[in-house]
Order: sequence, then C-alpha cells, then structure tokens
Amino acid sequence: MGDRITLTGLRVRGYHGVFDHEKRNGQDFVVDVTAWLDLGPAARSDQVEQTLHYGELAEQVAGIVAGPSRDLIETVAGEVADHVLSDSRVAEVQVTVHKPTAPIALEFADVAATIHRSR
Repeated sequence: MGDRITLTGLRVRGYHGVFDHEKRNGQDFVVDVTAWLDLGPAARSDQVEQTLHYGELAEQVAGIVAGPSRDLIETVAGEVADHVLSDSRVAEVQVTVHKPTAPIALEFADVAATIHRSR
C-alpha cells in the first residue's frame, strides 16, 4: 500500500533511559511516525473521519512519550507502534524515536530506534 500519513519531528519531553538522572531530569525526544492506510475514502469524501487524524495522532504519541518512564527507547517506539496499529484502518506503521541528547561520551548527531510493524 502506497498511501500514508507521516508525522515528522514531534518533539516531546520524556523521562526514558537506564540512568537515574535521565529518569529524574528528563530530556527531549523526537518522534517520526508513518502510518500506511487506504486514503481513498478520505480523498473521495473530504471527511476527516475517513482518515487518520494527524492532529489527534500527534497528541496520542506525545501522551505515550511523555507518559511512564521506560528504560529503552525501543520500548517507547513499540508502544507508539502498537497504539497506531490499534486503529483498524492502519495496515502498517513505522515509528522512530530519536534521543538526540543521549548520554554518550562522544560527539554524535543522533541516536534512534525504529520499529516497523504490519498486520
């Protein structure tokens, strides 16, 4: 399926990581979500109810990222993917959780975990 809704660069404060200071102080995470679904019904009807509402998607993803602390960004990405797939219209989803200020003692641009799930 080629149709998709993409949300890129959603920045959310979260408290994920294996170190105590990450859970205590938190940091910004950046999330990208791509959901594959048939956009034909929405394109024909021009009705938001016929598609994955990207505003609601952003709020839901932000709620997960800002929610309970997890050790791994892999877990956070998996929870987001599971949530997106709970919409029966979605056939496939890819979620990337970036941790741009991860506690790495070397200079780096980004670290991320990507989960790809399909029905």
